[in-house]
Amino acid sequence: MIMNEKIKAKEIELTGLNGEDLGIMPTSEALAMAKKLKVDLVCTSLMSSPPPCRLIGAADAKREQQQAKATERPMKVKEIRLTPHIEDHDYETKRRQAEKLLESGDAVLLVVRIKGKEGALAKELLERLIKDLSHVGSKTTGIQLSGKQAAVQLNKLN
Repeated sequence: MIMNEKIKAKEIELTGLNGEDLGIMPTSEALAMAKKLKVDLVCTSLMSSPPPCRLIGAADAKREQQQAKATERPMKVKEIRLTPHIEDHDYETKRRQAEKLLESGDAVLLVVRIKGKEGALAKELLERLIKDLSHVGSKTTGIQLSGKQAAVQLNKLN
């Protein structure tokens, strides 16, 4: 997001504080108007000529900048591995780890390694984790049992 003096275009298409169209004007004139109103001049896109800009309050500009940064970061899928015979303390550690990852915006793939006939135990463990993490994430797929592992993916709640 380009603001105030960082806008290098000679002319801009200006939108006012309440969304009204103020037309095409020189950048210096728009900057003077922004300073007079004690607001920021923000360029919304560089893809057109003249670039569209708007007048917005300083608090709104900061909030928009933070939202833009948050949406820029792509979601990653992080894998957390468990075993069916997990101790309570280890379970809590893995649950907290998954919770932090979900809160930061990443998806979590919970994987339980299976040996022999531990499939039912693995499924119970994953169902318990899904229930414990339901306040921060929801499952995107059902629990998938395949060969030597059981897995489920959780995404952040919107």
